[in-house]
Amino acid sequence: MLDITPLVRVHVDALMAVQIDMGVCDAIARNAPVGKPTAMSAPHLPKVAGIDSTVPPPAHTAAPLPGVPAAAPPPGTLIQDRLAGWVSDLTTLHELTERLIRTGSLDDALQELLRAGATLVGARRGMVVLEPADGLGPTSTVGLGLAHAELGTIETVPRSATSYGRILDGLPDPVAIPGPVAVPDLLGEEDLDPRHREVAARLGYAASYALPLATEAAGRLGAVVWLYDEPAEPVERQRHLIGLYSRYATEHLARLVELERARVRVATVAEELLPSRLPRIPGVQLAARHRTGPRGGGDWYDALPLPEGALGLAVGSVSGSGPSALAAMGRLRASLRAYAVMEGEDPVAVLSDLELLLRLTEPARSATALFAYAEPQERRLVLAGAGHTPPLIVGDHRTEFVETSLSAPLGMLSCWEAPSVELSPAPGETVLLYTEGLLRRTGDPMDRAFARLHAAAASVPKAARRSPGAVADHLLRALLPEGLDAGGATDAEDVVLLAARFE
Repeated sequence: MLDITPLVRVHVDALMAVQIDMGVCDAIARNAPVGKPTAMSAPHLPKVAGIDSTVPPPAHTAAPLPGVPAAAPPPGTLIQDRLAGWVSDLTTLHELTERLIRTGSLDDALQELLRAGATLVGARRGMVVLEPADGLGPTSTVGLGLAHAELGTIETVPRSATSYGRILDGLPDPVAIPGPVAVPDLLGEEDLDPRHREVAARLGYAASYALPLATEAAGRLGAVVWLYDEPAEPVERQRHLIGLYSRYATEHLARLVELERARVRVATVAEELLPSRLPRIPGVQLAARHRTGPRGGGDWYDALPLPEGALGLAVGSVSGSGPSALAAMGRLRASLRAYAVMEGEDPVAVLSDLELLLRLTEPARSATALFAYAEPQERRLVLAGAGHTPPLIVGDHRTEFVETSLSAPLGMLSCWEAPSVELSPAPGETVLLYTEGLLRRTGDPMDRAFARLHAAAASVPKAARRSPGAVADHLLRALLPEGLDAGGATDAEDVVLLAARFE
């Protein structure tokens, strides 16, 4: 054994300790990044306009220890980081586009576009203006983080002074599809419009980034702009991501615009086929509410004066949807009016003739219908139904469905026949005729929907019962709290509600 002096032994121990420490430091240095990580290697969006990342940096991005030089990363580390960044970007785009494609209405799609875009560019607020260049509509302005009054304030700025306004007006080139417009320091612009400067200072935004909503096929549909609280602008990676997303979103919006235009055209035709106004008959007040579904159904109503002060009331629904159903609805309603004038006092005869006509002229189609012959002065109704929902009586002392006999829809049997029902409404009572679409719009099973309709009718305030229109509006608010046009479902049913209040 060697005899090593204590002094030499201390130096050896110190040298071994230094070597061990250097090994740990080398391992740390090898895992540390060289310089500042690029934007594409970051798994989350960088801080923009004062918005910090909600996820702390991963361990492999830790800075090297002080005084220890950084070592070169192992081969392939940079490529792996870039691949990880690309996968993260693709995953984000996939999730955002999946959320967008699930939207079925323009308003929902515009809101989703604003939310997703704000995530990608690191903004907190924004607005989108839908204004197709062909002038055929529809037009809409939707905000994110901006109240309705604040949107109105922004719209007081001259359009030519705003980034989204220049896009909408086709500046500088009215033919070419414009590119994005970034204003990283709005208040620092020397030639900024005074009104724009005033509005920006009042609402507290200091930068903006605008994109066109345009495709080669559809042209310009509108523009979207995101607002920053501080001077900022998207980095190159964010611009690339929002550019990819906006192109996909514009294609989706173009499809929804075409669907909305088709729905408006169908609704216009349906309204033209229905009564433009209701008749005024002594002893009864009338009100009607109607909404055509997005696909254009065949629900209809009618109220026509008959001889000797009588009144004919009718509601019905033709099977199918689209233009063919609308055309069949128009023919059926016109035929019923003719039969009602000739033999309206016998509702069973009216529906029998209508069934024969339908079976002979359109054997592949069926329809439900309810016709009532009313004598307002005597407060007397005689009605018959063919596979239709029962009427509902609403008054101060009762709220009940009229017990009609079971019968098949028109066109389902070789010979239709059903007995009529007579009733006498009390003064102030309202008789409600409606189609099945009102019940289906609730989304509940049919028995539950009938129960909800009865409960809504029973809860009509006493003051509202003096007006048939107020009664109808109360029922619609109770059954469809989001409104007749809410939801955007492409398979939404038509809704018809005809109310007659007897005095």
